[in-house]
Amino acid sequence: MTAAAIDLAVIGGTGVYAFPGLEHPERIDASTRWGAPSSAIVIGEVNGKRVAFLARHGELHTFAPHHVNYRANIDALHELGVRRVVGVNAVGGIRDDMGPRVLAVPDQLIDYTHRVSSFCDAEGEAVLHVEFGEPYAESLRRALLDAAHRAGVDVVDGGCYGATQGPRLETRAEIARMRRDGCDLVGMTGMPEAVLARERGMEYACIAVVANWAAGCGPDPDAPISLAEIHAHLAAATGHVPAIVRALLAH
Repeated sequence: MTAAAIDLAVIGGTGVYAFPGLEHPERIDASTRWGAPSSAIVIGEVNGKRVAFLARHGELHTFAPHHVNYRANIDALHELGVRRVVGVNAVGGIRDDMGPRVLAVPDQLIDYTHRVSSFCDAEGEAVLHVEFGEPYAESLRRALLDAAHRAGVDVVDGGCYGATQGPRLETRAEIARMRRDGCDLVGMTGMPEAVLARERGMEYACIAVVANWAAGCGPDPDAPISLAEIHAHLAAATGHVPAIVRALLAH
């Protein structure tokens, strides 16, 4: 296997700890100057194309969103020659058409975290002022939307992802502020993953999987958020992701 043969990397979020149907899988225990990535990187074939899969939270969900080693994850994929990355992110829905089990491919991002968000603070790394006005690669975003259409999967085009620190869920006041800011979705892992990929020159786009209504949103804004319902919604909605990836690679 050569690094250049990897056509796409998928970073799986909550509920996505493996890529079903990956043929001829090979596990790689990578190491980087930032430490080890969250899990072994599994490389295999989908539709005859080489795909790398990494479980963002670890294969047993051992890393909380604020403890994920995002730099190691992105750098390990970059060192393997990956140039396109699809992040699968569990989110809460704020906008009225982004309820549980909806899939969205957002086009904007607001960072509310306070995490290390650059490779630049390490000795020997170039200081980069990357252009980030459009945080997701439009070509890959459009390819995902087209792939979803070919796979017969309904996906919302666009929306603003608000990235929070976690691991707790947000207060109603925080969500109300995010709505005023223009956020349509709220999640805990969208940053710094997206900007680190940009620093490494990798195309990056997100498939946001809505697991619940954010606090104070939805048809019953007073309803409490149930973790059991979150897991049920994720299990149902993430099942569509492999079909989108297969259609993306088949085109």
